[in-house]
Amino acid sequence: MRFFASLAIAASVLLGSSLAMAGDFITVASTTSTANSGLFDDILPQFTKKTGIEVRVIAVGTGQAIRQAKAGDADVLFVHHRKSEEAFVAEGFGEKRYDVMMNDFIVIGPKADPAGVKSTKDVNAALTVISTAKANFVSRGDDSGTHKRERGLWTSAGLTPGGNWYREAGAGMGATLNMAQGMGAYALSDRGTWIAFKNKDGLDIVHEGSSNLANPYGVILVSKAKHPHVKSELGQTFIDWLVSKDGQHAIAAFKLQGEQLFFPTAQ
Repeated sequence: MRFFASLAIAASVLLGSSLAMAGDFITVASTTSTANSGLFDDILPQFTKKTGIEVRVIAVGTGQAIRQAKAGDADVLFVHHRKSEEAFVAEGFGEKRYDVMMNDFIVIGPKADPAGVKSTKDVNAALTVISTAKANFVSRGDDSGTHKRERGLWTSAGLTPGGNWYREAGAGMGATLNMAQGMGAYALSDRGTWIAFKNKDGLDIVHEGSSNLANPYGVILVSKAKHPHVKSELGQTFIDWLVSKDGQHAIAAFKLQGEQLFFPTAQ
């Protein structure tokens, strides 16, 4: 009887062609924003309930997550710097990139806005007035997706930040925002982390909405050809769920303080 009961339990967690067994898990190398925002705490139990597969997350900056995936220390990569993601696949470390969701980047700064960023029309102008005023700016400085995007934005604006006004935290988004709060400084943040951030005293969104502030997230199965130990079937089950109707609905339904943090983009 116990044998048949076990079969019934296993059948209940069947998803597609993947059959999870007790104790099955995958490791996902991901960004700090998916963890710090509370998204994973909300959606991963839903996936585990449906499939029986536990998801263990390594939440670090995108650059570090990619390095860990390249080393074979994860089954799935879930990050937000498309150029790096595409290179990861092109170099043979990943099977295929899937669009999952997006939010956007925003410029945070002192409510008094000493550089006059709130009057600017686009992010290039926002960074230009910060640089011209030599207003304090805190960069993550950690090779994360946010840091990569921030450096790209400075380049697009034709600027090379540096000097005493430009500080690199070498830390995650929350620590960077704490540093900006303490210094009365500007910073680039993903919107999800900003909404979840508690220490907002004295800070405000000073620029948002520029077209080049879109922040897409992609998910990639790590190549079994590179790393034979990768749990390809279980990892693909997770990816398939993320881009399915159920996964996309779970992402869209996640809200914090009444605000939707991520918007599904799977086709």
